[in-house]
Amino acid sequence: MNQLQTIQSKIYEIRGQRVMLDRDLAELYQVETRALNQAVKRNIERFPEDFMFQLTAEEWVAMSSQIVMTSWNKRPKSALPLVFTEHGVVMLSSILRSDIAVQTSILITRAFVAMRQLIANPPVDKVSLLQREVKELKEYIEEVFADQNDINEDTRIQIELINQILAELQVRNKEREKKPRPRIGFIIPKQ
Repeated sequence: MNQLQTIQSKIYEIRGQRVMLDRDLAELYQVETRALNQAVKRNIERFPEDFMFQLTAEEWVAMSSQIVMTSWNKRPKSALPLVFTEHGVVMLSSILRSDIAVQTSILITRAFVAMRQLIANPPVDKVSLLQREVKELKEYIEEVFADQNDINEDTRIQIELINQILAELQVRNKEREKKPRPRIGFIIPKQ
């Protein structure tokens, strides 16, 4: 798994926003979670609610039951984690002031941007693309030979094969549409 994929695996959707946990960010920035949170508290005016917020107990329980967390026991029960939006992550690099923080912030921002682009521009459906190209080929062949009454046997066979391929592609498309697409990320149920 490359660095961007590792970072993307640590991005969750909570309250309709994509966020990262304080402990994951501390690990990426190579600081203790406690040190990261102290730096945030010293600069709290830089972190409005759309940059950072604290999870509720219900959100934390729901989230921790869904993902593997090795540090679950290390966090005091009274200390609910802070989560940071993309803007909060950028702000973190300015208060941590280290080369690692700057480089990590760039990587995390790229991960957020890549996720946004993936959602806005889903990958091209190769089956549909192939189906469209085969249809265009069929139309071209029929157009070229439309004026000629005498289509040879080879051309007839090619048109039949194209029709078979189109039928198979339509069946595959319908089968694929029936299967639900797996969701990406983790969504905390709304309270």
